[in-house]
Amino acid sequence: MENELTIKRFTDLRRELEYTQAEFAALLGVSNTTADIERGRTKLSGKVVANLLKQFKINPLWLYGESEQQYIEASNTSVIPKVVTVDSSDRENMVLVNAKAAAGYPQNIHDTSWYRQLPAFDLPIPEFRNATYRGFQVEGDSMLPNLKPGEWVLAKAVEDLSEVNTNKVYVVVLQDSVMVKKIERPPNTNKVILISLNETYPPYEIEPYQIQELWQVSSKITFGVDATTENGLLRQLQQSMEELKRQLKAS
Repeated sequence: MENELTIKRFTDLRRELEYTQAEFAALLGVSNTTADIERGRTKLSGKVVANLLKQFKINPLWLYGESEQQYIEASNTSVIPKVVTVDSSDRENMVLVNAKAAAGYPQNIHDTSWYRQLPAFDLPIPEFRNATYRGFQVEGDSMLPNLKPGEWVLAKAVEDLSEVNTNKVYVVVLQDSVMVKKIERPPNTNKVILISLNETYPPYEIEPYQIQELWQVSSKITFGVDATTENGLLRQLQQSMEELKRQLKAS
C-alpha cells in the first residue's frame, strides 16, 4: 500500500495541474483513470513517477514524503528560444510578433515555417549582433503606466531562469499565452511569481516548467499611427534604433 501522504500529494498535484483523472492517466501512461491510485488500490509505478519527473519536473522524493521540494531545480528548465530566425545571408534577424501572432505563438513555438510569415528585420547595430532579440507587441493594460497596449518591446533571449533580475521586465511565453511581466523568485521555493506594474492586477504564481521561453525587455518602441504597414513599421523601427544607439553610447 502507498502511504497516505504520497496518495494525497499525487491527488493534489493532479488537481493543481487541473487535469481530470482520465486526462492525467493518459498523460502518465496509466490505463483509463488515476482513480485507483488516488484510492490507494494501485501502487504508484516507477513509470508514472518517471513521467511526472519528465513532464512536470516533479521531485520523486517529494512524492514519497521525503522532501518538501516539490519541483526539481529550475535550472533544468530550458527557456532559450526554440527557433532562431535568420535572413537570406544566414545572419540572425529579429522577428516582430504582433498581438495577433502572439495568440498563436505558444502553439507554434517549434514550427520554423510559422515564423516566416512574421515581419523580420536585420539589426545593423553591433550590440544586437551577439544575442538573439525578438520584438513583441504589448497587449492589455497590466503593465501601465510603463507600457501601453499596442506598444512594442525589444527583448533579448534569456538562457536560464537563474539569470532573472527582479528589477527587469520580461516577455514570458507560457504554454498558452505570451505576457509582459516582472518576475520574482521567492527564496526556499521553486515557484516563479509574475508581477504586473498595474496594481489592479494581482501577482500570480507559476511553476518553472510552465515557461517555454523568456525574453528580457531591453527597450520600448512606441510606433506612430503609420506603423500599420510593414514599411511604416520598418521605418519607425530604424528611427528607434538610431535613438537606441544614442542611448547605448550615452550609458
